[in-house]
Amino acid sequence: MTINEFNFAGKKAIVRVDFNVPLDENGKITDDTRIRGALPTLKKILDEGGALIIMSHMGKPKGKVNMKLSLGQIVDAVSAALGVPVQFAPDCAKAKEQADALKPGEVLLLENLRFYPEEEGKPVGVEKGTPEFDEAKKALKVSQKEFAKTLASYADCYVMDAFGTAHRKHASTAVIDEFFTKENRMLGLLMEKEVHAVDAVLGNIKRPFVAIMGGSKVSSKIGIIENLLGKVDKLILCGGMTYTFAKAHNGEIGESIVELDKLDVALGVEELAKKNGVELVLGSDCTATNGLDFSTMTVKPGSEIINCPANKVPAGFEGVDAGPESQKAFAEAINGAKTILWNGPAGVFECDDFTAGSRAIGDAIAKATAEGAFSLIGGGDSVACVNKFGLADQVSYISTGGGALLEAIEGKVLPGVAAIDA
Repeated sequence: MTINEFNFAGKKAIVRVDFNVPLDENGKITDDTRIRGALPTLKKILDEGGALIIMSHMGKPKGKVNMKLSLGQIVDAVSAALGVPVQFAPDCAKAKEQADALKPGEVLLLENLRFYPEEEGKPVGVEKGTPEFDEAKKALKVSQKEFAKTLASYADCYVMDAFGTAHRKHASTAVIDEFFTKENRMLGLLMEKEVHAVDAVLGNIKRPFVAIMGGSKVSSKIGIIENLLGKVDKLILCGGMTYTFAKAHNGEIGESIVELDKLDVALGVEELAKKNGVELVLGSDCTATNGLDFSTMTVKPGSEIINCPANKVPAGFEGVDAGPESQKAFAEAINGAKTILWNGPAGVFECDDFTAGSRAIGDAIAKATAEGAFSLIGGGDSVACVNKFGLADQVSYISTGGGALLEAIEGKVLPGVAAIDA
């Protein structure tokens, strides 16, 4: 069920959005992408004569009130984006009176859901792994359901439009659904786009299918890599994990980031790729430096920047980007692809001296997309790359999902999606 199949006239809709936007020290929004992403769903409800109750989290207050993370700070911005005044409910659990008073076309924004331990279902102030924690969690499960029931009582229907939290079984994402009939719970337009994008990459694959996995650690991506090795034709592995693979073959990696306890995992990935007939593309060379200042993302004066084989990084140097030969290999692997997934940069792209590897991947994806490929970009760093290089309008879809996208790629069921269809 999606909102295109529902008539909101005279209905109150409670919508789970992801307004976890970054704020500066004065509480001003520095990037309103997530608010803009939710507007099609929110405006459709209002345009059809519905009343709107918006709920979201912000940051990680861990079940405690933290006014630096109050959604009250974004009321004016949401009002401006929607073009209508937005009321604010400072207590999620005591907003019934305000919700009941809403008229068609009116909007109520609830306070940060994560001010309540019931939202995440995690005990506060109890040490994990103790009998007290287990008891507290059991009790919290009951109160989580009551919290979800309270939220549900404010509205006639429920709309899930926060893909970024769809992998969490929270009160507002996967418990609240129980209190609405199947006809009155649905995915929002943003969620629908995200689900379709993931399906286009993993379910309705057009070949050749090329995936690019970057980032610093093999361990954080191993589940995704293993799942992809059963689906892709080519897999490019880049970024910091390059040096774990190089070290697994007794390469010299200088001061490059490495997971010494995952060398067998790297070799296992290579073996699985071979077994599945997947072309595994690893960087053969890298750009390295002996003076990257991570705090400022600049190269210290007097430092050296060199190109060298990825398995022969000199002592005192660390690999920070894909080298020229690797860039060519990545672009060649992407050329002609019909389905493309990119998650994770090829280097420390935040430093302008080390953008070439990620830029080569982004340009190749843009070219393939122009030639008819479907390209999905996901993960904060990859999205930041695409935006930094001005390529956002040259790829098929940019996911807002983060962890939810990664779990979907890994083949896991997302509770926030499954609950709609339950």
